[in-house]
Amino acid sequence: MKVAIAADHAGFNYKTLLIPVLQQAGYEVLDLGTHSTAPTDYPDQAADIAMSLLKSKAQRGVIICGSGIGVSVAANKFKGIRAGVCHDTYSAHQCVEHDDANVLCLGERVIGTALALEIVLTFLKAQYSHAPRHQKRLDKIIALENKNMKETKL
Repeated sequence: MKVAIAADHAGFNYKTLLIPVLQQAGYEVLDLGTHSTAPTDYPDQAADIAMSLLKSKAQRGVIICGSGIGVSVAANKFKGIRAGVCHDTYSAHQCVEHDDANVLCLGERVIGTALALEIVLTFLKAQYSHAPRHQKRLDKIIALENKNMKETKL
């Protein structure tokens, strides 16, 4: 699986730690920056992750900022992106299994490094269940997304 990863300045250190671990685990990693701790605007990294998935350059994305919340809000503005903030392993697999999440958002200022690594690996190993009750809910989310797109066209 190809994984796109990005971070703003507040998530740069975890991104740097995660990349070799993911590569060692057999994942192909697409590093979309940032490449330093110089201040950046997290919506830019969220957009880069979203576009990499929408253009099929990666199958899953990981975005790291200070809290995970900002990048989640920004990434979820893209049709077809389902980004979840996860700071525990249960949420990391459940968001994929039940909600078909394709982007994991983490907060470097919220969780420790060992837990961050465990969460990312759990998220990447998880598979969408396709259970009828989950598919019904996902279809409703997609319908809402499509309805909102039609209503906002000027």
